Amino acid sequence: MRGRYCYKDVLPFTALVTMECINVGLNTLFKAATLKGMSYHVFVVYAYAIAALVLLPAPFISQRSRVLPPLNFSIMSKIGLLGLIGSSSQIMGYTGINFSSPALASAISNLVPAFTFIFAIIFRMEKVVLRSTSSKAKILGTIISISGAFVVTLYKGTPIVIAHRSSVSLYPPLNSLKSNWVIGGLLLTAEYILVPLWYIVQAQIMKEYPNELTVIFFYNLSVSIIAAIVGLSTEKNSSAWRLRPDIALVSVVCSGLFGSCLNNTVHAWALRIKGPLFVSMFKPLSIAIAVAMGVMFLGDTLYLGSLVGATIISIGFYTVMWGKAKEEIGEDHGVSSPESPPTTQKVPLLQSYKAQEV
Repeated sequence: MRGRYCYKDVLPFTALVTMECINVGLNTLFKAATLKGMSYHVFVVYAYAIAALVLLPAPFISQRSRVLPPLNFSIMSKIGLLGLIGSSSQIMGYTGINFSSPALASAISNLVPAFTFIFAIIFRMEKVVLRSTSSKAKILGTIISISGAFVVTLYKGTPIVIAHRSSVSLYPPLNSLKSNWVIGGLLLTAEYILVPLWYIVQAQIMKEYPNELTVIFFYNLSVSIIAAIVGLSTEKNSSAWRLRPDIALVSVVCSGLFGSCLNNTVHAWALRIKGPLFVSMFKPLSIAIAVAMGVMFLGDTLYLGSLVGATIISIGFYTVMWGKAKEEIGEDHGVSSPESPPTTQKVPLLQSYKAQEV
């Protein structure tokens, strides 16, 4: 029982928090690489190609398993769709940031749990019964978490801990927006509509083919191919494709190993274990993690808005987690599932047996 609890609850939580911490560091490396003039089209191609190369043995190993179903056309086509969604969201996101700012991107990313919740209900991956305590907790927690993330992003307040040295902020202020702010906002909104769809399609694939390494290998391969086609049409200068031994090479290798490979594999596993809503709830939490890491390691100033927003995010996050746990252990006895027919009144076993004899 304890081992199942660790595998189903403690391990996914710990793994996803760790991945969000890693993602903050990878975003910082990416920003440093692009400041050196690296194209984000080239970055996506190389990062996903490295991840695909690392996971190359996975399909050959999985084919030896008698438990897994064969990789048929249906599964491969869904993985191809997943690659198209992933590459489109990446390209739209980076283009949107170029038109607007990373601050606007982080603000709009707070809507991912809401979009995921809506899509999960539409595709019947989440059950919502308004009389159910767990459903109310999930809805309320999602709203609270999103509100807290907007507080962190848009409200600064008075400084609590003053920066002791100059540093590059992880989330620049909104006054750095360019004139094409509307176009950037639309592209970023499209990106964060595609991200929940990525979660939904990925969760469906994991139900049919529960092998994370093989699925992520083909996903990384498809994203690299699609991004290469787009990149070759946009980056016609051959010098843009050369990787020099500097921060750009470090960023590409780290993003390929820890982002496209490890991060996507962990997310695929967590989607299979816990579902799309659980995974998406770590998106607002990543902003609080970025603030904390910025204060501890980069010497950023801690503002009142960041502290208040992080507290609100934590309350909303744990409200959703409590609702999910309550739903999984089946404490809502008085509410029947929308997918199952209403149960009739329970009849004692002996009485039922006698009725069958008569």
